[in-house]
Amino acid sequence: MDLTLIVVLVIALALFFDFTNGFHDTANAMATPIATGALRPKIAVALAAVLNLIGAFLSTEVAKTISGGLIREGEGGVFITPELIFAGLIGAITWNMVTWLLGLPSSSSHALFGGLIGAALVGFGIQAIDGGVVMSKIILPALLAPLTAGLVAFAATKLAYAITRRYDGRPDGRDGFRHAQIFSSSLVALAHGTNDAQKTMGVITLTLISVGAQPVGSGPEFWVVVTCAVAIALGTYMGGWRIIKTLGTGLTDVKPAQGFASETATAATILASSHLGFALSTTQVASGSVIGSGLGRRGSKVRWRTAGRIGIGWILTLPAAGGVGALAAVVATMGVVGVLIDAVAAAVVIGGIFLWSRRDEVSHRNVLSEVADSGRAVKIKRSPEPKRKVAP
Repeated sequence: MDLTLIVVLVIALALFFDFTNGFHDTANAMATPIATGALRPKIAVALAAVLNLIGAFLSTEVAKTISGGLIREGEGGVFITPELIFAGLIGAITWNMVTWLLGLPSSSSHALFGGLIGAALVGFGIQAIDGGVVMSKIILPALLAPLTAGLVAFAATKLAYAITRRYDGRPDGRDGFRHAQIFSSSLVALAHGTNDAQKTMGVITLTLISVGAQPVGSGPEFWVVVTCAVAIALGTYMGGWRIIKTLGTGLTDVKPAQGFASETATAATILASSHLGFALSTTQVASGSVIGSGLGRRGSKVRWRTAGRIGIGWILTLPAAGGVGALAAVVATMGVVGVLIDAVAAAVVIGGIFLWSRRDEVSHRNVLSEVADSGRAVKIKRSPEPKRKVAP
C-alpha cells in the first residue's frame, strides 16, 4: 500500500478515536452538575466541548510520552509501523464503542495503550515495548491517581461540611455549592482536554516518526494539536449520554457540596499529572473522587460491590483492547488486503454497535429518566427535617 495512503488512513482513524474519547468521557466532568441541576444537559456538554478545545493547547507532555516513550526505538526507527498503529487504533475504538453501548465508564486512555501494545507485540515482539515507561507513566498513575484524588476529595468534603456545619439541620442548606459546581466541572473539562487530547496527538506524531516524516523525539506539530483539539471537542459536544446516564443519574443523591469537592479533586489530579507527562485515566480519577467524597460525608454509604464491578471494567480494558489490537495486527501484516479487511471489519462492528444503540436511544431528553446501577457507587442518607418547636 502507498505509504502516503496508509498514513492518511491512520490519521483519520486516530481522529475518530479522539472523537469517541470525547463523547465517552464527557460524563467525567458533566454528569454531576447535570444531576444536581447546576447545568442543563445541552449547555453542560457545550461548555465541556469548548473547554476541551482550550485544554488541548495547554500542554504536550503526555503526547511526548506516547510518541517517544511507549514504543522503543530501533536502528531503523521506532518498533512500530503505520499498519500496526492502524490495528491498535481499531482495538481502542472497538472497546470504546462496546463500553459506550453498555454505558460502562471505562478508560479510553487504557484502551488506546492496550491496542497499541497488542499490535506492537505482534509486529516486533516484547522488545518493542518500553516496560519502564509503561510502569512509571501508565500503570503506577492508574493505581495512584484514583487513590490520590479520593483522598483529596475526602479531605475537601470533610472541610466543606465542617465550614458549613450550621446548615446541618436544613435539607438544602448547602445549595450554594450547586453554583460552585459550574466552576469545578468546567475545571475538570479543561483538565480532560489537557490530558486526553494529547494521546491522539502522540499517536499521530508516532505515525509520522515511524515513516521518517518527523525526527525521533520530536513533539506534535501545530496542525496536529489543532485537529486533535477540534476532534475531541466535537465528540464531547455529542454528549455520550449513555455514560452520563450511568454516572449522573446515580449521583442525584450526592449533595452539591460533595460534587464540588470531588470535581475539584479530579481536576487538580489530572492537571498535575498532565504537567508531569502521566497518561492517566480521567474516568478512574473521577470515580475515585466520587468514592472519596462519599466517605467524607457523615451518613453516607459506599457501595463497594458496585465499585468493584466498575473496577473489573478497568482491569479488562488493557487486555481486551490489546487482544483486539493484536488480532487486527495479525490481519494487517498480510499487506494491503489485510489493512482493507481490518477497515471493513471495523466499519461493520462500529456501524452494528451504533444501530444496536438506536433500539434504546439515550439523549439529552431522557438522560435523567432512570437510575443506572453502575452509577450508584455512593448512596447518601437524607438529612433529617428540622424539628419544629411546639408552642407552650
